[in-house]
Amino acid sequence: MKRPVKAPQSADYIVGSGSPGRLAASGAGPTRRDFVRWLAAGLCLPFALDEDALSDVASGSQALLAQNGAESSATARTESDVGSLWPFIQRQAVSGEFPLSWLRPEFKRLAGWKRKARGKLLELLHYSPASCAPRAEVLERVDAGDYVRETVHFNTTQDIRVPAYVLVPKKAKLPAPGIVALHDHGGFYLWGKEKIVETESEHAALTDFKKSSYGGKSIAGELARQGYIVVVIDMFYWGERRMLLDDDPADWRERPREIKPERITEFNRRAGQNEQLVGRTIYSAGFTWAGVMFWDDIRTVDYLLTRTDVDPRRIGCVGLSVGGLRSCHLAALDDRIKAAVVVGWMASFPRQLRRHIKHSIGHTKLVPGLYRHLDYPDVASLAMPSALLVINGTQDELFDLDGVRASFDKLNACYKKAGAPEKCRTRFYDTPHEFNTEMQAEAWEWLRRWL
Repeated sequence: MKRPVKAPQSADYIVGSGSPGRLAASGAGPTRRDFVRWLAAGLCLPFALDEDALSDVASGSQALLAQNGAESSATARTESDVGSLWPFIQRQAVSGEFPLSWLRPEFKRLAGWKRKARGKLLELLHYSPASCAPRAEVLERVDAGDYVRETVHFNTTQDIRVPAYVLVPKKAKLPAPGIVALHDHGGFYLWGKEKIVETESEHAALTDFKKSSYGGKSIAGELARQGYIVVVIDMFYWGERRMLLDDDPADWRERPREIKPERITEFNRRAGQNEQLVGRTIYSAGFTWAGVMFWDDIRTVDYLLTRTDVDPRRIGCVGLSVGGLRSCHLAALDDRIKAAVVVGWMASFPRQLRRHIKHSIGHTKLVPGLYRHLDYPDVASLAMPSALLVINGTQDELFDLDGVRASFDKLNACYKKAGAPEKCRTRFYDTPHEFNTEMQAEAWEWLRRWL
């Protein structure tokens, strides 16, 4: 039996408090036996090991050090917003085709695939309010020239009553096609539906916002002038459904026409800062913000179809940014939508992860766990065979451009497999994140074609 190895006492070995030990630089490099003895001393082993056993430990330690060194080198610059955590996160994401993508060869019948994939999406929303009668009430009718603007309240759940505008064209042949117009996020929370609807008391800040996001147009009014009956609700956390705190001042509560621009900016800043808190609170309560959005929009279709002036066979939807996300999901979840326009929200999530989450993916858009089953273009393809137009700007920094291209390719492949390639159109414009008048012209042509 070999004698236990004693800790070396030579000056060639220095044991410091910050590390198990290091070899002193003293001429010739250490032998393997030296390294084994140093390892025993540095680890301060409380028991004796023979040199053969320690040799095995040494080999493993040296391999581990080499591996760690390689990993440090590989992750020294990740070009990711999450830095050194990126390699781990990337490894967890789905690689290859998503398990519930329509493009997988095992899916052959569109209806059966939609039941399965849509069912998974609905399950992961963790929000499924019982159906209820809209119990709509018209509070006001205003002559807006080419159309009448109704202020309406209706129920989307038993206890949620949403405010809406309904624009009814004066010269439309009834029943007319209906459009669910979906307002954006934009970091602008004080108003919601007014961002795409004209009102007599429009604040200058709203007018400026429309110039930067919509080419100066109120797109709901533009659609009404073309003969559609258009409904626009305030999304949860926006407009009349904004978050007000107990001690908020009167100008934030009442939104008077004379409210100062800096007060609007201040409210929007606070709302943006608190969006994460609201999202975390919602998740802690066991449901999702996206679930609230999507079900409100589905229930808006329910309300629209109670109107005798609306043709139930010709319903479409359109939106920019988070409105585009809502338009996509409304078409994906509701077969009553026959044509949809999605502007400024198409991406492939594996491509977004490295650098495009910080500014594009907030709590409003997250469906936890969804992207282990379906990528975003897979979700969009649930709209099939309804007509889908997707528009993105090549200068839109919210999205990885290669990821948008991959999404476009996938959407077209899905529609081709479903036998309806003519019902999918994907378009790039050399623009930033906006829905300008040129894009609008193409969108309105698309809706006319299919509705």
